[in-house]
Amino acid sequence: MTLDSHPLKNRLNKNLKRLKTYLTKGGIEAYRLYHKDIPEFPYLIDIYGDHVVIYEQGKKLGDDEDGLREKHQQEISEVLKDAGYSTGQQHFKIRERQKGASQYNLIKEDSHQYFNVQEPPFKFLVNPERYLDTGLFLDMRPLRQHLFKTCKDKDVLNLFCYTGSLSVASAAGEATRVVSVDMSRTYLDWAEENFRLNDMDPDKYEFKQADAIKELERLKEAHEKFDIIILDPPSFSNSKRMEEDLDVQRDHPILVRDCMLLLQLDGVLYFSTNKKKFELHHIISEKFAVKEISQWTIPMDFHHTQIHRAFEIRHKH
Repeated sequence: MTLDSHPLKNRLNKNLKRLKTYLTKGGIEAYRLYHKDIPEFPYLIDIYGDHVVIYEQGKKLGDDEDGLREKHQQEISEVLKDAGYSTGQQHFKIRERQKGASQYNLIKEDSHQYFNVQEPPFKFLVNPERYLDTGLFLDMRPLRQHLFKTCKDKDVLNLFCYTGSLSVASAAGEATRVVSVDMSRTYLDWAEENFRLNDMDPDKYEFKQADAIKELERLKEAHEKFDIIILDPPSFSNSKRMEEDLDVQRDHPILVRDCMLLLQLDGVLYFSTNKKKFELHHIISEKFAVKEISQWTIPMDFHHTQIHRAFEIRHKH
């Protein structure tokens, strides 16, 4: 098979053509180009400026008895080189189900390959090598834009904030107060760098290293209230910093309930999850006004993936 006739090359070209207007109009430098489109190639391919991250999903190639992984990587590498990405700009990773804090573990301790990507009006710091994830969840792009437009004069709480991209969007949208909570000091420091990158002083905002469940309790006891709460927990976590493990399917009714106790009467909770086959508990939709918003929170480059489910939850009046 020649490179010109390779199905992956043809698919990448087709996808890029479909996305070109969307990406150019938005000035977007970080996006998903390929999502297991061809069954024989179970990979995710994400573009970050001049770099490309290739995730193997780890199912079909788990045993790799026939050296399929090496064969695929060589073919993918050649296709990407033909598209202008040198070997040094290509980053291959294996994405399997992550438990606990394993998604935060260093992959390459000496990787200081941090650089900025544009997502106007924002810029975000990413690293394609150091961890499994790059520091920016691409599928949250529409929600970032929405927060930027709707957070003016609002008090915002961002739980499980990761590197703070949603916090940056809220603050850039002139939120009065932005509280970012995560268990990882590394990611909170990264979040502060993202604030600086966007010409905002992190000292004017709040960054709390804490178990989000415990922080919810503390905020309730302090009678705190917020206009907007962002809840995007991991599907599963058994981090050593947590007293008990977290399973979003099992535990989301309690998490949502506690968030709603902190929410102003006219406020909104944005709850999202990447858990496959997630089902919202009926007690949530019975007690609160729930609207699924996945149809607009999933961006064009993920349109066929069901990458997440997102809900807008309000108090009933």
